[in-house]
Amino acid sequence: MTDTDFLTTTQTFYDTIVEDYAAHFRDVLAVRPLDRAVLTGFAELVGNGGQVADLGCGPGQVTAFLDSLGLSVFGVDLSTGMVELARRENPGLRFSQGSMLDLDLPDGGLAGVVAWYSAVIHTPTDRLPDLFAELARVLAPGGHLLTAFQVGDEPLHLDQPFGHQVSLDFHRRQPDRIAELLEAAGLEVRARLLRESDPDVGESTPQASLIARKPRAAG
Repeated sequence: MTDTDFLTTTQTFYDTIVEDYAAHFRDVLAVRPLDRAVLTGFAELVGNGGQVADLGCGPGQVTAFLDSLGLSVFGVDLSTGMVELARRENPGLRFSQGSMLDLDLPDGGLAGVVAWYSAVIHTPTDRLPDLFAELARVLAPGGHLLTAFQVGDEPLHLDQPFGHQVSLDFHRRQPDRIAELLEAAGLEVRARLLRESDPDVGESTPQASLIARKPRAAG
């Protein structure tokens, strides 16, 4: 699969299901206290007012939560439909369309980057080094990255979600491998959380989140 195929397939999938997806996941953080705790800890590491990009922001619920914690946060998503919805539901926040593999952002301009169930699960395995290099590029020295994903070795294939004629593979990952790739991109892994699945909220696999930091300049 070429880059164009991967990006087009992902964008088409989310553009097609945008309204149903937003309705289904609107209150996702309200029923996941550990996820809220991880995001809150990340916000404290970044510091009040820190400039943060929520990459793969979807309808913007994580963006809004981070904003409520005092971060200067904006969202980026590949799906134009998701960006339009996020703007409608969060009129006070900034959202733009773009690819995480080629961000329209300057080098070292961000205090934090969040890729919450987005980059790691949608980027082909052979492009993960490119992805993490791009995320490291936009982080300032001392800046933090947070990523979350489902744990496993086999992808989840979703076919005709909500009755729509689209399908997509969602990559599950092993935390140790993601940590290795982050370190290879020059980021220091500072925290790992692995929790068991919660069937009450529709989870079927363990969930992981990692926080990494870009080293401060020497001297």
